[in-house]
Amino acid sequence: MLRALRERLPQEDFFYFADTRFLPYGDRPEAFLRERGVLIAEALVRHGAKALVIACNTATAAAAEAIRAAVDLPIVALEPGVKPAVALTRSGVIGVLATTRTLHSERFQRLVGNHANGHRVIAQPCPGLAEAIETLGPTSAEVERLLDAFVAPLAEAGADVVVLGCTHYPWVAESIARRMPAGTTLLDTGEPVARQLERLLAAGHLLGGGAGRLSLATSGDPLAVNATVARLFGAKMKIEHWEPR
Repeated sequence: MLRALRERLPQEDFFYFADTRFLPYGDRPEAFLRERGVLIAEALVRHGAKALVIACNTATAAAAEAIRAAVDLPIVALEPGVKPAVALTRSGVIGVLATTRTLHSERFQRLVGNHANGHRVIAQPCPGLAEAIETLGPTSAEVERLLDAFVAPLAEAGADVVVLGCTHYPWVAESIARRMPAGTTLLDTGEPVARQLERLLAAGHLLGGGAGRLSLATSGDPLAVNATVARLFGAKMKIEHWEPR
């Protein structure tokens, strides 16, 4: 998500906060995620943010409405791309890979109800996948084992569009594609979210004014996050400890 945002908006500065102290979010109670999301959003406003991107489908499902009610900033929230998947499918079968919390949320159920239009939507929970990608790496044996289990039901059902409903999953998009029939479309929300942020900033006359600076922070152990960043991005970056207050 960050990569797509920086490519689209090179004249913006970004402060990326990873709430690793409380990860994984996917199995946290909704009430906790809602309270935590509001706390983080309010702290980011005090930190000087001019817009917020909730770069997590699970946090969006649990907390987006509460965050929008709590802070008066342009906010872009994520949700699995069911609507564009319906427009693209030829078989009428759509697969959605996401965390258990995202798929069980009222927000996701409403999304399917509003946009499925008679298409079959296979909601496949992927417990442990995001954590394995982050801690072991996208090409690890454990990630491969989990993908075998989670992708097979979509292929067997004849899905021709697969929605990547977690921001970790684009790291394993090629591995997912290999497990699906040729011609399957994979939908990632990075570029649409970047376009939406650009639209909101332009509408509020907030575009630009930065220099492409990037700050990374975590509520957990900066050394551990640095290792994750190096594993996924192929480069070490400075990580600061930051506790929302």
